[in-house]
Amino acid sequence: MRKRLVTRLLRARLADTPAVALLGPRQSGKTTLAQSLAGAYFDAEVDADRLRLDLGWDALAAGRKLVVIDEAQTWPAIFPRLRSAIDAVRRRNGRFLLLGSVSPALMQEVSESLAGRLARVELTPFLLAELGPRTLDRLWLYGGFPDGGVLSTRSASFPVWQRDYLALMTQRDLPAWGLSARPQTTQRLLAMLAAVNGQIWNASLLGQGLGLSYHTVNHYLDLLEGAYLVRRLPPWSGNLRKRLVKSPKVYLRDSGLLHALLGVESGDALLRHPAVGASWEGFIIEQMLGHLTARGTAFESCFFRTSDGYEIDLVLRIGARLAAFEIKLASTASPEDLARLERAAALIGAHHCYLICRTRKPVMEGHRGVLNPAAALELLDEL
Repeated sequence: MRKRLVTRLLRARLADTPAVALLGPRQSGKTTLAQSLAGAYFDAEVDADRLRLDLGWDALAAGRKLVVIDEAQTWPAIFPRLRSAIDAVRRRNGRFLLLGSVSPALMQEVSESLAGRLARVELTPFLLAELGPRTLDRLWLYGGFPDGGVLSTRSASFPVWQRDYLALMTQRDLPAWGLSARPQTTQRLLAMLAAVNGQIWNASLLGQGLGLSYHTVNHYLDLLEGAYLVRRLPPWSGNLRKRLVKSPKVYLRDSGLLHALLGVESGDALLRHPAVGASWEGFIIEQMLGHLTARGTAFESCFFRTSDGYEIDLVLRIGARLAAFEIKLASTASPEDLARLERAAALIGAHHCYLICRTRKPVMEGHRGVLNPAAALELLDEL
């Protein structure tokens, strides 16, 4: 099994709390990671496992072995039992590990039954820091899902696996989690989201194309975000004497799913596609935010754009530091590019300015520089 960046954080949370919820999209590797911890594993979607857990509950709750319950959101009756077992011996930590795909039902049960008793840890699909910089182009094209092709130098599964994944989500999981639209409508919505990937969110425009109100489209976006399919990047909200963009940007979180929706089937086709720049921008943003999340680093993220052309792709606040990142799909960056970023960063008081491109020779000078993706991730560990 490949080592996951989040493993250290997961073990730390288990040491500090009675229960941990390991959350993330389906097929991101939650089960594999949980089974590596050598606990007693039960799949709540399998009747036989539910029966085994039911019959052996008293012994398992009293024992010292970690109890892993996969797809916990499918069995609401387990949450009162968990609360009772935890409260009976409150000082014992690392007893239960719940795996879930972040359905609203799971979050409701956690908030009602396990508040104060459970920590949350997010597992993303594979990240660049887990696979190494040589996999950069493959990870960008295929996305990070373990079965999506990224672990093979030549994969026949892409984009078939990604299309099947989205079909399963739209036909089974999303309706079960509250997205009431017909699967065909959800598929159209996802295709439209791919077409506007990285753009300013306009629910009314998408609603017109789907025959839905903007309230309904926003509700569907909430559910897609909860299923880890999309990410909303909020706008900068500080006080400036300039007109600011006030709507978020929306990205498909996994680049492989994005490319499948766009009809991209190869690296050459990706580079020729009109959306290649937005794809690269979203990919790098997801790698950076996923890296920080896996490390357990507290951060705030947003983008910055004014009506008169000042723009920063990603603004990160980590502790007292405010850092501005511009993402460019190019092999190098000019002094003018960095100077433009610095002018925008000065407006928001960001003293750290970095331009991320595909350079082979990263350059750092104080709190500014031109980095490649691998160097940018290393920088995050130091901020």
